Formats: sequence, structure tokens, C-alpha cells
Amino acid sequence: MALIPLVHPERPKPRLKPFTALSRMQKLINNKEDTEQVFHIIEALNGDHLLKELEAFRATENGRARIEERRALAPLLDNHDWIRDLPEGTVGRAYIRFMEAEGLSAEGLVAESDKFHSKRYDDLVEWFGNRKRDTHDLFHVLSGYGRDALGEASLLAFTHGQAGGGRGVIFIAFMGCRQIRKSLPRHIDVMACYREGRENGASACKIVEQDILALMEEPLDAARARLGIAKPVAYRKALAEIRQLMDAEALMAPA
Repeated sequence: MALIPLVHPERPKPRLKPFTALSRMQKLINNKEDTEQVFHIIEALNGDHLLKELEAFRATENGRARIEERRALAPLLDNHDWIRDLPEGTVGRAYIRFMEAEGLSAEGLVAESDKFHSKRYDDLVEWFGNRKRDTHDLFHVLSGYGRDALGEASLLAFTHGQAGGGRGVIFIAFMGCRQIRKSLPRHIDVMACYREGRENGASACKIVEQDILALMEEPLDAARARLGIAKPVAYRKALAEIRQLMDAEALMAPA
């Protein structure tokens, strides 16, 4: 495979833009499905973290193997035919069940990303950023965090733990949990989900370094055990309490 530069010479140097991040965060709070805002916030706050993360990735044997392959993951993950042929109970079967239940596609996230990235750079920074983007929904499946608002915020905390930093992602995770906490009784410990997500992500093997095609063939429970992904206990507890609260409110509502 042809060599490409680590950083394209025309790629602009990242700048911190905290006020942009705040305004974009408000838009995301108003509409959690407005995924484009996530890319704006991360770009506004992360500085050169993606490059530092890529350099750490390149320093590992798995990372170098993934760079050598340089697979484009979105088309492979959206081809459910080969995944559907995998045995029941595998990561792949859990993945397509999740994606189809939620009406998602890897290319859908690519489209949201394309709204933000007006110019492409043929460098490893872009490839690595795309790899992180395209594995987002696989993170949901492996970590056990759902697509509800608390699950998304907790997953971003998990992602921050995996990445070893990055102000953009953790800002979204923290602000998301903080916003959710405002609307719930104090006994529902939303911030425990935030802390748990960070800890679970940091203690697990880095998913982005894995051979994703081989990972899809593994039994889900075995893959979680191999990667050291702990169960999202605090999140499941909070989610059960939220559902119980919603059921109680529905029963009390006038007919």
C-alpha cells in the first residue's frame, strides 16, 4: 500500500475555540440527534490530541498492523450480508442487531462528518480520525451503553478513557450528564455513570487498535472479557431507576 504522510502539509494547525464549543454544545443539548455538532465541539477543544493519540497508536504492534492494512471500515460494517453469516452470539451479530434496531448505518455517521469536514487531507491523521468515527457504534455494542441520552454521554466518557484524553469528548460527556441530572431526582446518580464510563474505557484494551473484522467473529462475552471491558453497572442501575420513574409518572397521568 502506498505511503501517506502522517500530517498533510496543507492541514491547518488546530486552534482552541472554547466559545465555539459552548455555542455548539447548546445546539447539541437542544437536539441530541444533531450529530454534526459533536464534530464541531471536538475540533474546537481537542487541539493536537488526535495527533498525539495517533502517535501512541503507531507505537504499538497492533496499531502498526492496522496502519499497514489501512482498511476503510464504513463499507465493511454496512455490508450486513457477511456479518449475518456469523454465528449467533458473536460481536458481529450483536452489532447488526443494534444497528438495525436503531436504524443506523456507518455511512450515516460518515455523512454527518462530511457536513463538518469541507476539505479532505490524504494523511494518517484523517485515516485515524475516520477509524475512530466508524467504530463509534461498535463501542456501544462492546461497552453496553445504549443510545439513550445517558448512554451516549456515558459512552463518550468511555471513549475519552480509551483515548487517554481529549477535551472535546469529555466536555460533551460531562455537560451531557450534567444536563440529564438537572431533570432527575437526586437519588439517581447520573454522574456515577460518567465516572464509570471513564474508568471502564481507561481500564480496557484499546478497541481502535483491534482487527475489527476478526473482532466481529468473536463471541461477544469472550470479546468483552479479552478486552477487559467491565459491565456498566452504574449506568444500568440509573437506567432502571429512570424507567421506573417514567412508569410511575405514566400511571399518575390523567386518563
